[in-house]
Amino acid sequence: MQKSVRYNEGHALYLSVIARKEGTKRGYLSKKTTENSKWHEKFFALYQNVLFYFDTDQSARPSGIYLLEGCTCERVPALKVSTVGKDALDKLHYFLVVFGHDGQKPLELRTEEESDCDEWVEAIQQASYSDIIIEREVLMQKYIHLVQIVETEKVAANQLRTQLEDQDTEIERLKSEIIALNKTKERMRPYHVHQEEEDPDIKKIKKVQSFMRGWLCRRKWKIIVQDYICSPHAESMRKRNQIVFNMVEAETEYVHQLSILVNCFLRPLRMAASSKKPPISHDDVSSIFLNSETIMFLHEIFHQGLKARIANWPTLVLADLFDILLPMLNIYQEFVRNHQYSLQVLANCKQNRDFDKLLKQYESNAACEGRMLETFLTYPMFQIPRYIITLHELLAHTPHEHVERKSLEFAKSKLEELSRVMHDEVSDTENIRKNLAIERMIVEGCDILLDTSQTFVRQGESCGVLSLIECTLIEEPDANDEDGEPVSLTHIFKHISTDEWRHASLAIYWPLFIYCSLINYYRHARKVSKLPAV
Repeated sequence: MQKSVRYNEGHALYLSVIARKEGTKRGYLSKKTTENSKWHEKFFALYQNVLFYFDTDQSARPSGIYLLEGCTCERVPALKVSTVGKDALDKLHYFLVVFGHDGQKPLELRTEEESDCDEWVEAIQQASYSDIIIEREVLMQKYIHLVQIVETEKVAANQLRTQLEDQDTEIERLKSEIIALNKTKERMRPYHVHQEEEDPDIKKIKKVQSFMRGWLCRRKWKIIVQDYICSPHAESMRKRNQIVFNMVEAETEYVHQLSILVNCFLRPLRMAASSKKPPISHDDVSSIFLNSETIMFLHEIFHQGLKARIANWPTLVLADLFDILLPMLNIYQEFVRNHQYSLQVLANCKQNRDFDKLLKQYESNAACEGRMLETFLTYPMFQIPRYIITLHELLAHTPHEHVERKSLEFAKSKLEELSRVMHDEVSDTENIRKNLAIERMIVEGCDILLDTSQTFVRQGESCGVLSLIECTLIEEPDANDEDGEPVSLTHIFKHISTDEWRHASLAIYWPLFIYCSLINYYRHARKVSKLPAV
């Protein structure tokens, strides 16, 4: 036989008294009984995670107790009844308390006011001991933080009090000095009055002398200022300031262009790629734009720094901005290296009519001013050279003894080094791509073009297409000569028609002639020195 669970009835009664007087939520609710499914009005009181209900609000003992830890509470629709009394039931609002353990039936409650129902549901949902513990920890942390703030304020108040005492002492000392100076002035005043009364003409002479000294001083400074304005140094400073102002305007325009690229193309295309029928994939969007958004964020920070420097004009200090910018410009290497590939991916995506239509819709935006997406993708390609040109012009008008001279020269050298590295990487990448393109144009392929050490020298108009099948070296072995007859251009071009020979370019057939000559020379040397056969 299962034993009953014991509990401390006195403690439960004590908690019920506290809940009835100081509970989180108190009021009359209609409770549905489990025996006959009838509704009885009871007085409910919620205290922490325990729900008590009484027969009336004056009852000393609770009629029942519910432990709400781990339960859920939610609104439920009104019960389906006949039309008789339907209007009265529509005015009632029901909610259900589902307990987290098995064997406990849900508690069905109802109220007459909707706001009262919402308040009960919210209160029961928050009646969790674990939530109370978490809230207590948060409040304890806030309390500790406030205690630390109070201690800090006390220390600051003591320091201010000490400073005030020191200032009071200093004020007393200054007052004593002022009193002493006033006494000295009082003693010297009769002498000055007597002197003025005795020499009235001296005062006029002093006024004239003062006027002349002022006029000479102003004239001297006027000459100095005019000479400086006309000096080469002032002209150089004016040009230097103009270069800085032009750089700020160019940076403003560049940030605006990057903003259009990101806001009018990149982000809308990302959203389009996430649609049910995407006209473009996320990989293609990443390949086209790569790190354009990061470049925009970087230059927005740099632009804000430039505007802050302009606000402090005529003091213009730019070297520290370039010191911050230089380590982050390496992101341009990846963008420049990927630029040609991004244009190819964009051209391939334009073959899709849906994407082409969507792209034209984006390009018709008034902010684009009739410019295409390819134009905006090209702008970052010229930013590093623009910085190099700007620094070169800035150094041309910066004196050698200027405080920023060395920093600007260092920034210029770093940018030139980065530009060379980017140019070499782009050249290598383009060389490989052009070699692969030529290799794909050859019918039978050419493995030697797949070697990365091959360099693309020049590109021109093709005069004809030469098939390597028709240019195969044909050898007729001789009984007396195991090496066969020498290779000649007749063997190579015997399948080429007269029209093809007439239009053939020397740049195409000259390497074949050199190749045949080397083969013949090698065969002759092998006969003499018995070299292994090729």
